[in-house]
Order: sequence, then C-alpha cells, then structure tokens
Amino acid sequence: MDRAFPPSDRPDDMVTDAQQACFEAGIKFGSLYHQFAGTPVSPDSASSLERAMAEAIENQPFCESVTVDIDADALADAAGDNGYVELTGRFMEVEMQVEYEGVVVHTAMEMEDGYPLMRLVTVE
Repeated sequence: MDRAFPPSDRPDDMVTDAQQACFEAGIKFGSLYHQFAGTPVSPDSASSLERAMAEAIENQPFCESVTVDIDADALADAAGDNGYVELTGRFMEVEMQVEYEGVVVHTAMEMEDGYPLMRLVTVE
C-alpha cells in the first residue's frame, strides 16, 4: 500500500524535492519527540526504548534510518527512589536520515543551551 502522495500529485512549482525532504524530516522529528516525551524510562529499559522509538519512526514514508541514544548514566543520576524518570530531550540524542526523490537529508537532535535542538546536518 502506498501511503504517501507521489510528487506528480502536487503542482510542479509548489516545493522542490529538497524542501519536501526537509519537511518530511521535520514531521518525523515532531512525531518522535512528542510521541515519546514523558515515557517512563530507567537505565535498564533505555536500550529497549531506543529500539522502539527508532523502529516506530522508521515505519513512516521516506524514513531510511533512525538512531536514538538515551544516556543511561544521566537517567541513573536523575532517577529518584522509584528508579525511573520521564523521558525528555536532555536524556537523548537522535540522528535520522530521510530520502525523498533522490534527495537525502541527514538530521540530528542534541541539547543546545538547555533545549533539544533538531537541525538539518546535510541535504544532498
């Protein structure tokens, strides 16, 4: 089943393939962050949550790869007596690759000045 609209279904002058690829990357980041923020996570469950996040986002159209790294040491430092914390951007770094009509977009999310900044790395 084709879940995405092919480029031929939009006006030729609406957006470039590079712009659409960047848009697709933004959609994936928004989905990843807002779907999983607040998830209870412990150092012991971090690796399974990393895999679940990556595999969930990789299901989306045009997503070639996702790597999620949750900092288990930071989780351990932040966890209270209950042994877990709520997942936020400060505990993870993410890299993603999206490909749309031959345009490859590499993206990353890292903490910058206390904020989980999502950015384009390269557009090829």
